[in-house]
Amino acid sequence: MSESLAFEKSAQTVRLPAGRKAEIAAFVTEVDQVTVAMLSARFGVSSDTIRRDLDHLDADGILVRTHGGAVSRSAMLVTEKKLDVRMQLHTSAKEKIGELAANLVDNASVIMINAGTTCLAVARHLGNHRELTIATNNLRVPAEVSPKAVNDLYLFGGAVRLAGQSTVGPVSFRVAGRDSDLELRCDLALISVGAVSADGGYSTSNVGEAVMMGEMISRASRVAILADSSKFGAPLFARIADLGSADYLVTDKEPPADIAAALQRHGVTVILPDGV
Repeated sequence: MSESLAFEKSAQTVRLPAGRKAEIAAFVTEVDQVTVAMLSARFGVSSDTIRRDLDHLDADGILVRTHGGAVSRSAMLVTEKKLDVRMQLHTSAKEKIGELAANLVDNASVIMINAGTTCLAVARHLGNHRELTIATNNLRVPAEVSPKAVNDLYLFGGAVRLAGQSTVGPVSFRVAGRDSDLELRCDLALISVGAVSADGGYSTSNVGEAVMMGEMISRASRVAILADSSKFGAPLFARIADLGSADYLVTDKEPPADIAAALQRHGVTVILPDGV
C-alpha cells in the first residue's frame, strides 16, 4: 500500500464528526461543487451521514445544499452570473416543459412569469396564443415572446440582477395620480423554481427572488410550478411556498415516490410529456 493511501485510510478512521464537517466545508470551498457520493468516498462514511452533515452546514449558512450534493456560496454567485450557460443545461427537458406549460395558458388571459430559463421556453411556445397580458420580472421575455401573442407586456421594477437577467422587487405598479399601488391579479402564474422537495416545498437560492415568486403565487387564480427532474431533492436556501400552493407541477419525468405522494396529498396535478 502506498504511503499516501495509508495516511488517507488512517485519517479516515480517526476523524471526529465535528472535524469532518469542518473538513467538508473546507473541501467544498476549495472545489466549489461536490456530490454526496464524492464526499462519502473521500471521508469514508455513509451517504446518509454525508447528507446529514451537508444539511447541518447548509442550516449554518456555510454552503448551499443542492440535489445530490452541495455548492460553495462563492460558486453559487458565480453560477448565477452565467445565465447563458444555464440556458444550455437540460435544454430538451426545458423545451418540453415550456410546451406543456404553454398549453395551460388561455387566450385573452393575464399571466405572470418569473425569471429563469425554463420560463423563457414557455414564452417561446406562446406564439399561437392571442390577446395575452403578461407581467414578468424576466428581462429576456420581451425578446422571446411573439408580438402577435401579446396585447400588453409589463416588467416589474426593482433592483436589476444582471446575473439572472431579472428584476427583484415588489409585484406591483404605481400609476401617476394614485397614492397607492394598483392591486394586481392574474389568471395563471408560471413559476420556475430551483428545487422541489417533499418536506421543503418549492425553493430557490436567492431570498429576493423567493419573496417575489411567493407574491406572484399569492396573486394568481391558478399556479403552475415548472421544474425539470434535476430539481427534485433537497430544498435550497430560500423557501418559496408549500407544495399545496400550486395547482400543477409541470416536469419532464415522474417525481420520486416521496415527492409524488406529497403532491398527491396536496392535490397538485403533475403534467408530463406524452410517453413518460
